[in-house]
Amino acid sequence: MKYDVVIIGGGHNGLTAAAYLARAGRKVLVLERRHVLGGAAVTEEVFKGFRFSVCSYVVSLLRPEIIRELDLPRHGLEILPLDGTFTPMPDGDYLWRMNDHARTRREIARHSRLDAEAYDEYGRAMVEMGRFVKPILNMLPPDPTSLDPRELRKLFALVQRFRSLSRQDQYNQVQLMTMSAVDFLDQWFETDVLKATMSASGIIGTFLGVRSPGTAYVLLHHYMGEIDGAFRSWGLARGGTGAISNAIAGAAREAGVEIRTQAPVARILVRGNRAHGVVLQNGDEIEAGVVASSVDPRLTFLRLLEEGALPEEFLDDIHRYKFRGSSGKVNMALDALPDFASMPGEGAHLRGAISISPGVDYMERAYDAAKYGDFSPQPYIDIVIPSLTDPSVAPPGKHVMSCFVQYAPYHLKRGTWDDRRDEFGDTVVSTLAQYAPNLRNIIRHRQVLTPLDLEREWGLSEGNIFQGELTLEQLFFLRPAPGWAQYRTPIDSLYMCGSATHPGGGIMGAPGRNAAMKILADAGGRRQEAGGRR
Repeated sequence: MKYDVVIIGGGHNGLTAAAYLARAGRKVLVLERRHVLGGAAVTEEVFKGFRFSVCSYVVSLLRPEIIRELDLPRHGLEILPLDGTFTPMPDGDYLWRMNDHARTRREIARHSRLDAEAYDEYGRAMVEMGRFVKPILNMLPPDPTSLDPRELRKLFALVQRFRSLSRQDQYNQVQLMTMSAVDFLDQWFETDVLKATMSASGIIGTFLGVRSPGTAYVLLHHYMGEIDGAFRSWGLARGGTGAISNAIAGAAREAGVEIRTQAPVARILVRGNRAHGVVLQNGDEIEAGVVASSVDPRLTFLRLLEEGALPEEFLDDIHRYKFRGSSGKVNMALDALPDFASMPGEGAHLRGAISISPGVDYMERAYDAAKYGDFSPQPYIDIVIPSLTDPSVAPPGKHVMSCFVQYAPYHLKRGTWDDRRDEFGDTVVSTLAQYAPNLRNIIRHRQVLTPLDLEREWGLSEGNIFQGELTLEQLFFLRPAPGWAQYRTPIDSLYMCGSATHPGGGIMGAPGRNAAMKILADAGGRRQEAGGRR
């Protein structure tokens, strides 16, 4: 059987691309290597009765147009809001930013009245910056090297949009693209713990510190999320992040997509510089008019294609593409809730994110360890306890706790990740126990995922959660390579549709949707050319 499109990888971007292509009348097959759909956006019962969002664990960036167009709520998607961010401090104090804006201002004023005043102004500035950037998320990146008038018009339109900003917003936009997260926040705030917690969003998915230039944009990237129209909102999917992938898969199947799990691809078939299908690891050949890969560039171009299939210049760019995974996950099954010394007992502060980011120097020292090839002895940790808002993921009276940990460099200078996995997990537990002394006594089970595990099990090269760093030289028309940011590749009919393409990582869906639109546009153009020849 021949398919119009075969998609490699059943992560949320691959499923999104499949759904849009099938809705346009294409016969689509999705091939997923693992036994479960979702890629890194997956829910699994790691320990009996405890269901974890094993890798990706919160949702905010999922594009509202995808939710609307694919009618994901009808397919089971329900997002439960997280109630702010709680940051415990070593001296027994804390910072708690809530979804209630007035209460958050009062809380910040407890640390600094000046910062409470600046918080509103900062929020307004970031909303304006987000409004400028958000339309770019769904656009086909222009090719600045092309002389095609259509590409020049896109560039001109971007320049015009920038010129339409106020002078202050123009200034802020340039700063976001060039400054470090801390330097940017220094212009607004004086409270150390506030700047540290806010700057944490600037390092996610990068091998950079909070004082490294370029991290201000990554801060904005994570600031642009929304839930039900509420800007800068984060939430949990009921049933875990796998519920997002399953909802997209439901929409795709309804549109006619065929999905196969435990179907690893061994090779992309290329004939005369044109992709015409794939070969599975079991030897089965599947023909297709188009192949779209949602796995990362290293796997796609260096593992699935035969040597000599790609131009040397393009291969050089792919070899230069930076992954540099810097994070790990520790998932815990708990007999009770952690009891934080700075705010004892149960309460709403446990229903949001819990951030171990007590100061800017703390964050930078965590990065120092990674620079020299070791995981942080006192890491930045972002924690959620999904069972408080979604009791279905744990047995009655029990809880699941997800800990995203940075820094954990893929390349260790001492030992291997297989040898040091437990040491890494112990470091996370001991760090948290400084703030929640009861933690060691309530851990029933623990799953430790290193960057090596993320590479082996989920196909994330070097353990990078975004299929490549979100650094300035790897964004927009440079992602994944200069001249190849429009989802096409040097091989005809082979496309990319994963997080390694514009606009990047996170549970967003935009790369998959954008790639599907490009595939359909190219197919329409080919039909017009064929009609003209006739």
